[in-house]
Amino acid sequence: MDAIVIGIDVAKDKLDVAIRRNGAVEAKPFVVDRDDAGLEALVTRLRSLSGIRAIGLEATGGYETVVAVSLAAAGLPVVVVNPAQVRDFAKALGKRAKTDPIDAQVIAHFVEATKPEIRPLPDEATQAFADLVARRRQIVAMIGAEQQRKKRTRNNKLLKSIERLLVALQKELSEIDSAIGDTVRGSALWCEKEDLLCSVPGVGPVIARTLLAEMPELGTLDRRQIAALAGLAPYTRQSGQWKGKSFIGGGRATVRTALFIGALVAGRHNPVLKRFRETLIAAGKPKMVAAIAVARKLLTILNAVLRDKATWNPEMSHARP
Repeated sequence: MDAIVIGIDVAKDKLDVAIRRNGAVEAKPFVVDRDDAGLEALVTRLRSLSGIRAIGLEATGGYETVVAVSLAAAGLPVVVVNPAQVRDFAKALGKRAKTDPIDAQVIAHFVEATKPEIRPLPDEATQAFADLVARRRQIVAMIGAEQQRKKRTRNNKLLKSIERLLVALQKELSEIDSAIGDTVRGSALWCEKEDLLCSVPGVGPVIARTLLAEMPELGTLDRRQIAALAGLAPYTRQSGQWKGKSFIGGGRATVRTALFIGALVAGRHNPVLKRFRETLIAAGKPKMVAAIAVARKLLTILNAVLRDKATWNPEMSHARP
């Protein structure tokens, strides 16, 4: 049987689709509209192919969601891949041109070469929860942007306009928070998980809900896998005898941001993580390195809390970061 891998470059209005069959590009990438008719046509065309191993899409700020859900609902093997990893892969292949058909081919080649694990997409309720959390993040960003404009504006009419918009955005934020709370309270499982996560000093409802929505794997992977998923696993640049500094990167930025916020609070109020941070600082570690280490250790603890279905206790903090 043929081994087929599909790469899809997702744009706001269209999808470029590339097919690799048995390790080689098949014909020219084709294009469909990113609407109901286009998705239906794409599903029909792909379901007519036998031997599809994986269909790869880049995470593109939300545009990929409806595409991934539509393909997964049709029983097709979908995986959403990290754009930064695809870009690095393209550079390694010597492909620097930025065109959508090339992107689709590179995505297909990347999925074929790396064989990422096909994970089921979140169920409808989890997806709706994730959408609420994403919307909250967007509103918070808009509030921040308006507050910055307010600081720079001297025109009274513009100031009044900004203030009216800030009031409206704060109202929207309150309603979103209420909806998120209702969603969590309406699910016994989520409610239990939120309570477990919030039992860790430094973690509040917003951080807990972000992790539940953006990292459903929490509690099911080992500490190395979960750190890599969040982009908190260090990697070192090395070539021959030369060894450079370690860095973090990739992973889920929204999860990593939430964990950094939690780490800042935990570094002051969680007695064990506070001691851990102070030990690192006393050893001469830069504050940013210490913050990353605390965030990674906090994630390890949260992973253990959900894995063991047990509220936090100081013994959990002895787990290696």
